[in-house]
Amino acid sequence: MGFLTGKTAIITGGGRSVLSDGRCGSIGYGIATAYAKEGANLVITGRNVQKLEDAKEELERLYGVKVLAVAADISAGTDNEAVANEVAKKAMDAFGRIDVLINNAQASASGVTLADHTTEQFDLAMYSGLYATFYYMKACYPYLKETQGSVINFASGAGLFGNFGQCAYAAAKEGIRGLTRVAATEWGKDNINVNIVCPLAWTAQLENFEKAYPDAFKANVKMPPVGHYGDSEKEIGRVCVQLASPDFKYMSGETITLEGGMGLRP
Repeated sequence: MGFLTGKTAIITGGGRSVLSDGRCGSIGYGIATAYAKEGANLVITGRNVQKLEDAKEELERLYGVKVLAVAADISAGTDNEAVANEVAKKAMDAFGRIDVLINNAQASASGVTLADHTTEQFDLAMYSGLYATFYYMKACYPYLKETQGSVINFASGAGLFGNFGQCAYAAAKEGIRGLTRVAATEWGKDNINVNIVCPLAWTAQLENFEKAYPDAFKANVKMPPVGHYGDSEKEIGRVCVQLASPDFKYMSGETITLEGGMGLRP
């Protein structure tokens, strides 16, 4: 029996991704793996159906949990509120409860300067990140109120430090950070724990970013003092497991910075 047995977590951007060395290659999949090891039933969303199905197959086979894979995309020009509501409905139909909402999904055009950024590129970051977080939080609120659950959102050092070539990404992440603090204030009376994590994990996306934009990578992605980047499952994922614990209720509204295994740093 794991710590989260019988509970249900929604993880956006939870499709399977691996690094060149075989470890979890995305924060979403790392979180899904950490939650599955603790016995949670999962609802994973994303745009890539094959990655979702691959994640479902592996997580169910290895850990004996139930995984609902739902193709969902929050983007410009669509009824995004309906998309988020449908994911919440499917979660309730499948499992009867929602205990944790993890807003991890985010797309952006990294390496493009502010002056060169197009409206379409800016919209990509805003809709996939900030708007997605907003709509999923609204959709899941009634169910999280019933379970006195947790919301875990994701920001970034790009917003905290103003990384070169990441204007839309940074703006979306700072918007999510503000939204998280407001939700923590408003939803505290409902015993819903709301926190935000600013991680620096080594992911397949970072591997690709280093290859595609070596100069921007060198300028913005710094090796943490402990000498390694965070592990998506063993460090980021485990922190998200901790944040689903009632023992962390007092931390609601905090920004948690996780850099290369240095732990919780509010």
